[in-house]
Amino acid sequence: MAAYENAEISTAEFAQFQRLIYKIAGISLADSKRVLLAGRLGKRLRHLNLSSFGEYFRLVSGGGEPGELQTMVDLLTTNETYFFREEAHFDFLKDVILANHPSSRPVNIWSAASSTGEEIYTLSFVLADTLGLDSPWQVTGSDISTAVLATAERGLYWLDRTRGLPQSYLKKYCLKGVRSQEGSFMVAPEIKRHTRFLQVNLNQTLPSLGRFDVIFLRNVMIYFDAETKRQVISRLVEQLLPGGYFIVGHSESLNGLTDRLKPVKPTIYRLPS
Repeated sequence: MAAYENAEISTAEFAQFQRLIYKIAGISLADSKRVLLAGRLGKRLRHLNLSSFGEYFRLVSGGGEPGELQTMVDLLTTNETYFFREEAHFDFLKDVILANHPSSRPVNIWSAASSTGEEIYTLSFVLADTLGLDSPWQVTGSDISTAVLATAERGLYWLDRTRGLPQSYLKKYCLKGVRSQEGSFMVAPEIKRHTRFLQVNLNQTLPSLGRFDVIFLRNVMIYFDAETKRQVISRLVEQLLPGGYFIVGHSESLNGLTDRLKPVKPTIYRLPS
């Protein structure tokens, strides 16, 4: 078999991967993402000594290599995230949701497309700062990618990844790396004990996760077509407690996608009690 040597992806091959990632994850990969896909999957062609994207497609779609299929999903679904991204949502969480939450009931929040964990820990920092570390609260983080979940669960980041993270939280809830880990920081164990991490494909029947006071589904629906959005929202709303909040990204809207959630303000919705 000839080794990969700057193989180019054909229109037909790209279309095969478009259909496959849509089938698996509900992601509508635009034609403009052809170069991105070729760049990310090209690494796997080199690693596996394959000569074409067609060979790689046959490998991942044949059913005999579930590990490689997961690797492909990881490569095609990893997106940028950072601490306190779209900060107004965390202000709303603190000033409205937590301020009016019954003190007798635990707070459960789900970050439904949590990527490498910055959103999970941002939520955790706000909850710890507002309710205290000894209060009953939990943040569930899920993603389709096992690679980003592993990073999230570890909770180890380099200091150049502190974009958006207030220094007060860094000092209060993180541990500075020393020796071989110098230049990094680790989320403190007392924060991590309030978190859990699960692989969840939003495009399939959801596992039993419990019910939530708040669901964050931010900056992922931009990759779904309208019908996939409706199906995903319908599944997630079933996990929301009456009176619970559903929060999407600033470039997203639920307009025309569900009649169960009522708008509170742009990007923030609520399930009537």
